[in-house]
Amino acid sequence: MNVKKNKKVDATAKTRCSSGVEGLDPILSGGLPEKCFYLIQGDPGSGKTTLALQFLLEGKRNGESVFYITLSETRNELLTVAESHGWSLEGIPLMEMSSVEKLLRPEEQTSVFHSSEIELNTVSQMLLDKIRESKPTRLVFDSLSEFRLLAETPLRYRRQLLAFKRAFADLNCTVLLLDDRASGTDGDPHILSLSHGVVQMEQLSPDYGASRRRLRVLKMRGVKFYEGYHDYIIATGGVRIFPRLVAAQHRGDLPHKSVSSGIKELDTLFGGGLDRGTTTLILGPAGTGKSSLALQNVEAALKRGERAMVYTFDETLGIMLARTKGLGMDLEKYIRSGLLTVQQIDPAELSPGEFAVRVQRGVEAGARVVVIDSLNGYLNAMPGEKYLNNQLHELCSYLNQQGVVTILVLAQYGLVSAAESPVDLSYLADTVAHLRFFEVEGHVRQALAVIKKRSGPHEKTIREFMLERGKGVRVGPPLREFAGVLGGVPQFQGAKNKILRNRSDAA
Repeated sequence: MNVKKNKKVDATAKTRCSSGVEGLDPILSGGLPEKCFYLIQGDPGSGKTTLALQFLLEGKRNGESVFYITLSETRNELLTVAESHGWSLEGIPLMEMSSVEKLLRPEEQTSVFHSSEIELNTVSQMLLDKIRESKPTRLVFDSLSEFRLLAETPLRYRRQLLAFKRAFADLNCTVLLLDDRASGTDGDPHILSLSHGVVQMEQLSPDYGASRRRLRVLKMRGVKFYEGYHDYIIATGGVRIFPRLVAAQHRGDLPHKSVSSGIKELDTLFGGGLDRGTTTLILGPAGTGKSSLALQNVEAALKRGERAMVYTFDETLGIMLARTKGLGMDLEKYIRSGLLTVQQIDPAELSPGEFAVRVQRGVEAGARVVVIDSLNGYLNAMPGEKYLNNQLHELCSYLNQQGVVTILVLAQYGLVSAAESPVDLSYLADTVAHLRFFEVEGHVRQALAVIKKRSGPHEKTIREFMLERGKGVRVGPPLREFAGVLGGVPQFQGAKNKILRNRSDAA
């Protein structure tokens, strides 16, 4: 039974053509079906030419015959693009606009090409003759904009596209047609209807930070592809696409086993510790110890020999290590050993898709604890993203299904009683821990309470939370003598001499 299934998969794989673009083949469930006619359309600067060159270079690596026809860029411009990525175009035949002009009017060597002076049929026939002579299995036509000008009328343009489609089919050639996307539209309806597949590339300009780029597959006949937008970047080495994370495709059936934080009182408060495959949200004003509480759980995991990842949006690596070292946590040795990965995220340079892929790769490498510190930085890093909460929900669902202990840190506005969250993300979390300041006899203290835990019971008391130099995180007994702690200004209802004794006993 398994053998038959493998044979079927292999047979399907032979009909696919690898794009050579990182992340694109998974979106297309294995690549582009061979011997078809595809449209790559996008804004200027979106990377269409770069993607097309990657497509041809992949064919060259596989020993295929390739051909590039450029009516919009010169050979030198293409060579410049290739050199910027460290590529060599040696062995890739290029036919450019100047060659077309030279062959058509050898007696008139003009330096500027005027489309109105050349008959469409003559140009088309000459291009087809060159393609038949080369017999490529991969072809790039860059771009349709120039050809549309030659056609002058929509009818002639559509007829010529049909003629090209039939000719390319006879040649058993996989073709990429590059085209500029008309502003505010999904593209030219003529080529959209004739193409086997359409890939749209967009470049967005936020109010601050680098441009954001995203890609979506509008159609792909006979292929089950991943719909929606996928973030991508253009870096040295070409276009890199980050497929949209779909948690439903990574389902796992792992037990929700509790893991210890390394502190008995803290585990008691959390009903035995944090559970694997759950998300914990730590809320509180700035300075209450949210990050330290998260890193306490990270250190406990590292001591068990588990891998952990920390993504910090607000704090530099140096400050984080200095702060934790002062608390008695030596995280540097775990970074050196490879058990701990700490990534400082630049808020202006990262898209949500790239961030999700980074997390996914870390989990695939064996990480069992993931900390995002903080969600404020995550949300502020991508202010133009309308569906960031949905993407975060998908990311948390994926982590839960992989049995990861996920810890999210969210800073509240205000310092005492008026503290409010910038956004309500408590519905994303299975467990919510709340840190608050409260005042006792002129001293500012911190209190910790677990508000909810979906995966089991937890202690419903409020305990004092302390950070002591050299001793780390400390958790005191329940604050039974106080009322109104979560309001920030509690009332003491016990014996006066117990106020300070409770603190000294916990220490």
